[in-house]
Amino acid sequence: MTKKFRPITPSQRMLVLESHDGLTRVGRRAVDPEKSLLVKKRRTNGRNHHGHITCRHRGCGHKRFYRLVDFKRDKENIPAVVNSIEYDPNRTAHIALLHYADGEKRYILAPQGLKKGDRVQTSDSPPYDIGCCMRMKAMPLGSTIHNVELQPGRGGKLVRSAGLSAQLMARAGGYVTLKMPSGEVRMVNEECRATLGMLSNAERNLRVEGKAGRRRWQGFRPSVRGTAMNPVDHPHGGGEGKHNGYLPQTPWAVCTKGFKTRKKSKSTRWIVKDRRK
Repeated sequence: MTKKFRPITPSQRMLVLESHDGLTRVGRRAVDPEKSLLVKKRRTNGRNHHGHITCRHRGCGHKRFYRLVDFKRDKENIPAVVNSIEYDPNRTAHIALLHYADGEKRYILAPQGLKKGDRVQTSDSPPYDIGCCMRMKAMPLGSTIHNVELQPGRGGKLVRSAGLSAQLMARAGGYVTLKMPSGEVRMVNEECRATLGMLSNAERNLRVEGKAGRRRWQGFRPSVRGTAMNPVDHPHGGGEGKHNGYLPQTPWAVCTKGFKTRKKSKSTRWIVKDRRK
């Protein structure tokens, strides 16, 4: 569910934000994050160790602490209780704070429908509740999953953004077949872990910032269109008036539509169906 604003100011006329109704609050205020799971996050502003800009249009933005999220979910057969559902400025999905029976606290990615007081655990046996983590060889076929590992024990790498989920389609020969959110169908080792459920904050894609300043708060700087540049600065630059007789390219003349950027050293043997087909 999204939240629209009565346009008291011009910047609120088009503003659409997520409602965040599922977050745990104390009164009207969101709960404070767990201090033991916070670390300082140093901003690079798009620069490498030489100080050279390697990622353009980055800089400024509000200061953030990084939340240590448990992507491995390797505490097996120890039940945990969801203490709170919290906002994370470093990702689009919400996170959940777990209190384990042995006293440890960990953050995990919060699936849709997970509430304060729910019980979750990492185990290869039932129940198959949302938020529970297990190896994919123990999951029922057709399950909706997220935070999928690519290699056993390495932690979840796939399907970690708000509102996303993959589907477990088949299992044979030590591998499972997954249908990814992009439409790609690929095989993954059945010993890899995944978490049941679809990720929270699914209305994130309906967000409309409303003004340029809100993007600056997020750490994004303005970008200039290539057609507004001179020929020396961009392949789209120059010309008398507006024109569109060119192939879309980056400032370094690399095609930006239909040009595959996947490294040739990577194997495609595990991809059953390409997302473009």
